[in-house]
Amino acid sequence: MKLLHDKRLRRVQWKDLTALSLYEIFVENTLSIPWLLVSWVLAYYHWYLFALPFSFIFFLTGLRQSHNAFHHTLGTSRSITTLTLFVNSVLMMASMHAVKYNHLRHHKYCLEEGDVEGRCAKMSAWKAILHGPIFIAEQHSMALRSKKKQTMINTLIEICLVLVTVTIVFLSPVGFLKYHFIAMAAGELLTAFFAVWTVHHDCDEEVFARSLHVSWKNKLTFNMFYHLEHHLFPGVPTIKLAELSRRIQKELPDIAVREVF
Repeated sequence: MKLLHDKRLRRVQWKDLTALSLYEIFVENTLSIPWLLVSWVLAYYHWYLFALPFSFIFFLTGLRQSHNAFHHTLGTSRSITTLTLFVNSVLMMASMHAVKYNHLRHHKYCLEEGDVEGRCAKMSAWKAILHGPIFIAEQHSMALRSKKKQTMINTLIEICLVLVTVTIVFLSPVGFLKYHFIAMAAGELLTAFFAVWTVHHDCDEEVFARSLHVSWKNKLTFNMFYHLEHHLFPGVPTIKLAELSRRIQKELPDIAVREVF
């Protein structure tokens, strides 16, 4: 990746952005909760169409929270960060430790042979959407075959927690929770397209990830699409990526950027 070897990147001040205030820690760790609760309330009253946008935003902010946990940028201790991944695994119907394992490999082998997460970036949009079920299966399969014993254990625990929770919910009369897990299953099946293809399609050695530099679009997507910036400095929390983007553009004004949308 040519950009990674650009000496000007060394001039970008980023380490101060890793420190979070108490308010920022609160935001990063609770951002998904209001959307989850509103979606549940609406679903409880059978207003499923109104609940769907809130479920979508919960899934998006849940990904943001889990993604920060992958890189230990939530501002919390390792034990609390691990707990966050366990809770989100149950709420989002997938092992977040499995996703973490593949995501860190994605950073190491970005768009190369060993990058299981990034494979769908080389597909067409419709193939990436259809690849969704295989993508989820591969994520879990890779983690279960990991040489890291703790990764295997955490993945197994989370898979069991998801299966037990879903079984209990669908054997119970609680309708709004059934709705929630159906919505989350749909979200998981579209993850390959929305979380990987959108930010890496049609990329190459020169520009290996896309980004988003329109303010209202970033607010709409909760800063999740500052993806090039994230790959350059993965230790920076999502809440600080807008500032990181400004600093990178200041030091590298000629940087080639492909917009996400």
